[in-house]
Amino acid sequence: MPELEKKLGSSPEGLTQAEAQKRLTQYGPNEIEEKKTNLFLKFLSYFWGPIPWMIEIAVILSGVVRHWPDFFIIMLLIFTNAIVGFWEERQAGNAIAALKAKLAIKARVKRDGKWVNPAARELVPGDVIRLRMGDIVPADARLLEGDPVEVDQSALTGESLPVTHKSGDAVFSGSIIRQGEIGALVYGTGTNTYFGKTAELVQEAHTVSHFQKAVLKIGNYLIILAVVLVALIITVAIFRGDPILTTLQFALVLTVAAIPVAMPTVLSVTMAVGARLLARKEAIVSRLVAIEELAGVDILCADKTGTLTQNKLTLGDPFSVNNVSAEQVILNAALASRVDNNDTIDLAVLGGLKNKDALKGYQVVHFQPFDPVHKRTEATVKDKDGKQFKVTKGAPQVILALSANAEQVKTAADKAVDEFAARGFRSLGVARAGGDGKWQYLGVLPLFDPPRDDAKATIATATQMGVKVKMVTGDAIAIAKETAKTLGMGTNILDATILGEDSKKHETQAMDESIEKADGFAQVFPEHKFHIVDVLQKLGHIVGMTGDGVNDAPALKKADCGIAVSSATDAARAAAAIVLLTPGLSVIIDAIKESRRIFQRMNSYAIYRIAETLRVLFFMTLAILIFNFYPLTAVMIVMLALLNDGAILSIAYDNVHYKNKPEAWNMPMVLGIATVLGVIGVVASFGLFYLGERVFHLDRAHIQTMMYLKLSVAGHLTIFLTRTRGPFWSIPPARILWVAVLGTQVVATLIAVYGLFMTPLGWGWALFVWVYAVSWALVNDRVKLLAYRLIDSLKTEPKYETKIQGGQDGSADEDWEQAEREIRKDETHK
Repeated sequence: MPELEKKLGSSPEGLTQAEAQKRLTQYGPNEIEEKKTNLFLKFLSYFWGPIPWMIEIAVILSGVVRHWPDFFIIMLLIFTNAIVGFWEERQAGNAIAALKAKLAIKARVKRDGKWVNPAARELVPGDVIRLRMGDIVPADARLLEGDPVEVDQSALTGESLPVTHKSGDAVFSGSIIRQGEIGALVYGTGTNTYFGKTAELVQEAHTVSHFQKAVLKIGNYLIILAVVLVALIITVAIFRGDPILTTLQFALVLTVAAIPVAMPTVLSVTMAVGARLLARKEAIVSRLVAIEELAGVDILCADKTGTLTQNKLTLGDPFSVNNVSAEQVILNAALASRVDNNDTIDLAVLGGLKNKDALKGYQVVHFQPFDPVHKRTEATVKDKDGKQFKVTKGAPQVILALSANAEQVKTAADKAVDEFAARGFRSLGVARAGGDGKWQYLGVLPLFDPPRDDAKATIATATQMGVKVKMVTGDAIAIAKETAKTLGMGTNILDATILGEDSKKHETQAMDESIEKADGFAQVFPEHKFHIVDVLQKLGHIVGMTGDGVNDAPALKKADCGIAVSSATDAARAAAAIVLLTPGLSVIIDAIKESRRIFQRMNSYAIYRIAETLRVLFFMTLAILIFNFYPLTAVMIVMLALLNDGAILSIAYDNVHYKNKPEAWNMPMVLGIATVLGVIGVVASFGLFYLGERVFHLDRAHIQTMMYLKLSVAGHLTIFLTRTRGPFWSIPPARILWVAVLGTQVVATLIAVYGLFMTPLGWGWALFVWVYAVSWALVNDRVKLLAYRLIDSLKTEPKYETKIQGGQDGSADEDWEQAEREIRKDETHK
């Protein structure tokens, strides 16, 4: 260590800010420079893949048969898709990068003799840092004087068990402090670290969410349907002797139009927009798919401290034994506290000192911080006369077990703890050991953590939204019940100590049900959280879990949506899908509301996309097979796809009403409504075709332009029908949506009227098509309402009584989903 200090030109007192700045310029920031993809190569990647290949083959075929309008229009489609996709992905990437910056790991560094908290990227060799339980080690460092610490090096070595490191040992960037607290001297930063890279706080998620799976299924369904119908068209065309190249080109373009090219872009844009909205409310989404999962959460396990309560502890009047004064109990507890740690309990105890100079005559020789195993802090202290003694504070039962006078004071101490608990106070035992080393129990400090002002209203809102909030706390049952009563929650609090280590092996149905019915859990250890989440998930629930400690990480990973609260350690933040920057439950409820809005937008888009694909595919196929007439040219199909996909991105910003119940993907409903609207659209298209040919005796070229305009206008009017379950006017669309739709339809109308790459239609016929399309849209809206009513009525009566709050759109859906959940429970038990 002396050799290292000499080489680094540093000491346990750290560096000056000026020297640190100089070294930052010399060594560079403490981070691994990400390999940035060449933007040009990234842009070119949009021309590579199954869908681009199909469009490119269509371009080549257009050139071979010398259909130059088709050639240039399809080329335009390729480049437009590439530009839109590239731009949106870049914007989403920039947004996520900005959010990641907010989650940057901070370090505790000694500069100019004072402890400061700069970003970990500003660390330089020679810096002295402080490592505490739950910290991700920000750089390679050698431990200074202090107690041994437990270090989790699994990110480096794959070894899951923590390793004990003592003074002089090296700790490496990316490992996690599991237990203890110590200073360290940084010797390697950035690319010069052992790991070669600091642990990424925000990890990329490679999992596919429930909703993404559903969207992918829709995409696959549409592609298969398109391929089957196109194969049928090609077969019939060959049988009739149509030109094979022209038929192939048309078939390819029709397939491209049917494939939901914009679906991945719409999905990513909607998610990115949602993430930005949540960021404004101080909730950072580290995995975008978490937004979708959050929409379905029906049980939220919330930490009491800091989430339901203010996490601002105040000290009450102490209980003392053997005529020890209240001031002495507080003084000894204060000596076992450390202001540097910014710990809420330590600050409350220190704040309880009436004389702020009371600690001046004492020197703390050694301090052992709190950890979840020992459940206490301990300090070795010298008084002004040079006499040495020890003080400790912690869980009352732990301090009692240490004390030599435990038998004499146990009854009185237990009674005091119970009385404090009944009033909602947490208790802290205090003891002192003199020269003989025997601990003497001094008394109990009551600490009160008042409920947050908004907690009661927020829990009531969550209940109305169909989300059951379950309190999770390490406090005694009496405190948990008192807090639950104050907040208007149920008082059926389960003692988590019954969930022992072997409970997973011997779980009974009764235990499952008691966990499900409980309003909260008291005396909870981190391993209990994992078990609670596991049981609730097996019973068919989508579970959200809040946590803050390093030991909460497994439960946060396990939950459908892990939420790290504002005071969380770096390790908990790394495991969570959503990180809160402000305390309280209300921001989580805001996040649930926003996630349900996003789900609604995606649901609207799915119905629209399926209905439109069915409409174009069936109309084209039937017209070719029955009338031997191509109602649209290849160019028209391409322009249809181009304008529709361009405008539909604006659905990410649409106005929607979230449902007062957890969202669940209802595929029969989506396919049912989409099919009804698709089939009605085919009927309407053939109606216009009949009028054009048999009533108005227009030639085929004019009919093609008329059909193009009709499919374009009617297609975009469909989005206004699918975005609401009630009449289309029940929720006004966002300005950006109707402006985008109106803009694309003005372009489509001008193309048809003046005949760009098609026969000019004129203003008279264009007006006729608009009136016809709008009239059918009004009819379709009535049919949609009837279809919803019919699908609702076909649902069987639920087998079980539902306890979920009714949604604003009616309770039929929730009964059905609750019944399915109950049936899944039965199957699990069997």
